[in-house]
Amino acid sequence: MGKVDLCLSSEGTEVILATSSDEKHPPENIIDGNPETFWTTTGMFPQEFIICFHKHVRIEKLVIQSYFVRTLRIEKSTSKEPVDFEQWIERDLVHTEGRLQNEEIARLEQTLSHLVSSTVENMSRAPLLASPCTPARSGLATLHCF
Repeated sequence: MGKVDLCLSSEGTEVILATSSDEKHPPENIIDGNPETFWTTTGMFPQEFIICFHKHVRIEKLVIQSYFVRTLRIEKSTSKEPVDFEQWIERDLVHTEGRLQNEEIARLEQTLSHLVSSTVENMSRAPLLASPCTPARSGLATLHCF
């Protein structure tokens, strides 16, 4: 049996804050497990969201799928409330000429209760769009936590 994706809403995970939202493409789409849905953001960078696991979880691996993201920062917290975040990961992602960026970060072995993901900068400097359907703009398509 495979590992459970702890970043899915079906596992009780919830997006509790996003710096922007579009009613047709809300931030909850990041954790719905449906590859056909996505999160569209508006405005300047950084763009970020906070995920609450509602319990302490042990994360061994993150899989991030995105388009045109240059720099991604992830912070973590072990508090019951979404406070006291500490920087955990910061990565410059490889430019893939409009193809899906698949970034796997393994051997993490971290326990946390909340996660903040920030897209610090994108390749095109366009508003963030997380969509496998529209790769001409940038954005976070999905986040998986194992």
